[in-house]
Amino acid sequence: MRVFVLFAALLVWTSSFAGKPQTVRLLTIGNSFSANATHYLRDLAKAGEHTLVHNSLVIGGASLQVHADKAKLHEEKPQDKAGLYTSGRGLKENLALDKWDYVTIQQASIKSHDYATYQPYAGFLHDYIAKHAPQAKLLVHETWEYRVDDPRFSVKEPKPGEPKTQQAMYDGLRASYEKLASEYGARIIPTGDAFHLADTDPKWGYKPDPKPFNSKTAKQPELPDQTHSLHVGWRWSKSKDGTKITLGLDGHHANMAGEYLGACVWYEVLFGDSVIGNSYIPKGLDADFARFLQETAHQAVQARMK
Repeated sequence: MRVFVLFAALLVWTSSFAGKPQTVRLLTIGNSFSANATHYLRDLAKAGEHTLVHNSLVIGGASLQVHADKAKLHEEKPQDKAGLYTSGRGLKENLALDKWDYVTIQQASIKSHDYATYQPYAGFLHDYIAKHAPQAKLLVHETWEYRVDDPRFSVKEPKPGEPKTQQAMYDGLRASYEKLASEYGARIIPTGDAFHLADTDPKWGYKPDPKPFNSKTAKQPELPDQTHSLHVGWRWSKSKDGTKITLGLDGHHANMAGEYLGACVWYEVLFGDSVIGNSYIPKGLDADFARFLQETAHQAVQARMK
């Protein structure tokens, strides 16, 4: 009965806002994955004639525990810089900074498959948000699986509980985020679902280059075929001092296509508006692929409403 009531309310909410210009105030508590997924969100909102007010609390690689511990430290020692974000404010001040409509939380991707790592930190953040931003709705951002050729899946003997395949990572994170959302009656932003749908699509899904590629002997700018990848993948990059160029594989973070897909998912959840046909497409992203990503985002969000 509770699920039916929540679904009915969601339908009313969606139908009442769809197509109408809106202003949404959003606070994200996350890491590079939340930054990836919201990179193009403001552009999509503008093209959809909406307004996004967004404050992003990003700590690279941060887990739920990192944000919870930072908030606790700030409560105990308000002047300790370790309890502050780059803005110079603690989580409490950031929650009180505006009348946020939504506040999001997420787990670090490397731990996303293991629900034991979520608690008690998610519970602390839930209560902390409810106390300092009582008007805000909590949203759970479902992060995504790593690319199928990520080194995580090539380990001969994975540690106990570690996912051995991309599919296993997705199954684990999906179950964990569903459990988290269910505990607090929160809605999920299904970015991970959208990534999985796109990555496993027969036509548009990424498939590792069948041609041999030796990363140890490759010469710049040689790279394998990475068509339709949603992740950064293989790339040549300069060292911080600019003196050295090295080849590396990032199968974790989103590239332009992945960031666009993530933003499309967030757009639909936040504005209750279909992203299909939205005029904003990042420069350099193939129009047909962009359309597929819009449709995939829409499919992922709609599936969560059934």
